[in-house]
Amino acid sequence: MASPIKTQLVVFDFDWSMADQDTDRWIFEVLAPDIRRKMKTLKDSIQWTDLITQSLQELHARGGTREQIEHTLRTMPFHPAMVRGVTNLKEASNPSTTFFCLSNANAVFISTILESKGLQNLFEEIVTNPAEFDPSGLLKLRRRVDPNGLQHSCTVGCSPNMCKGEELTAFLERHQPGYDRIIYVGDGSNDFCPILRLRSQDMVLCRRFRGLERRISQEGGLQCQVKYWAGAWEVEEIFGQLV
Repeated sequence: MASPIKTQLVVFDFDWSMADQDTDRWIFEVLAPDIRRKMKTLKDSIQWTDLITQSLQELHARGGTREQIEHTLRTMPFHPAMVRGVTNLKEASNPSTTFFCLSNANAVFISTILESKGLQNLFEEIVTNPAEFDPSGLLKLRRRVDPNGLQHSCTVGCSPNMCKGEELTAFLERHQPGYDRIIYVGDGSNDFCPILRLRSQDMVLCRRFRGLERRISQEGGLQCQVKYWAGAWEVEEIFGQLV
């Protein structure tokens, strides 16, 4: 007989998982499509976080403002069903649910969007790339793992700026004694590393038609349960079954 679930952790990727777009690309598609086009040509030769840093500098140099960036983020697609789903799950007392954001976006993009949706207090922690506006309005972004310092040791394929598997393990070590169940919501190939660490009682909610689904089908090796979804309303349904 399975033990009752009293505590659970919901881990969210952000782009295309919690939100219905990619923050890095959306900003430039709206404010500077020519920079977005340049990003497509450079993405294989420049590390992605470094490329976004460079692109933000170019946007600022041509007059892009903090206000424009914040407004663009607030208008990015974000499904109302996702807001309902996470809000209802957080408010439920049985089981008790903790939320953790683990994203390759950045602190400013994520916090601006969450605040616009009334979700600024949702997450226990947000682990992502550091970013802040300087007095001139330039959004200064840097990798979570400093390229000039000690690098992570991932062999599964995480990007140089962050190993999501190591970050999930570190979060769990900070929050002992742990959780009866972990639910991981993700879409990208870099979400494969952390879900390899999940147990048989845990679950991944994998968004269809993206990199994570391909890696699960090609590589396997998971101990956790897998549920697939395409729209946020389906995540809301699954969350409703967890209480």
